[in-house]
Amino acid sequence: MELYEPVHGSFERFCKARSYGVCDFNDLMHDTLIIAFEQFDTLKNKEAFLSFLFSITNKVHANFRRKNKPISFSEVIGIENSPDHTFSIEKNFQHDELYEALNKLPIDYRNCIILFEIAGFSIKETAEIQECTIDALKQRLSRGRKMLVEALSEKTTNTIAV
Repeated sequence: MELYEPVHGSFERFCKARSYGVCDFNDLMHDTLIIAFEQFDTLKNKEAFLSFLFSITNKVHANFRRKNKPISFSEVIGIENSPDHTFSIEKNFQHDELYEALNKLPIDYRNCIILFEIAGFSIKETAEIQECTIDALKQRLSRGRKMLVEALSEKTTNTIAV
């Protein structure tokens, strides 16, 4: 618990972003934590605990994807889980579009954007978690953002055309 408490918020944000359309984020967190507890003795460096959780989360997420059909954003976070009590249909729609576009990105770009932009990790921390150099991470972020803008622009263009 000493290792988990300081990273809980970041881990939860990562799971919320990662679980979109595939599973409930609470299920993803729960399953990840159970596996992490069972495999805790394999953790060699306590400072790498968050990376350890993220790698397990990605594997659990892949299993959910294989087994389950997609679900909507509102089911993933639930209105009652939103810290913003003015949660509206427009915000729900915007989140839906964002996470749908994120899911279209290659896994490295998606995780990079989730870690840096959504979970709030620094460039250095994100590079360590992704096991890449800072320059490589910056390039992933740049390319990922461009792909995300293209995906969101494409969605907007398709919506207007309809």
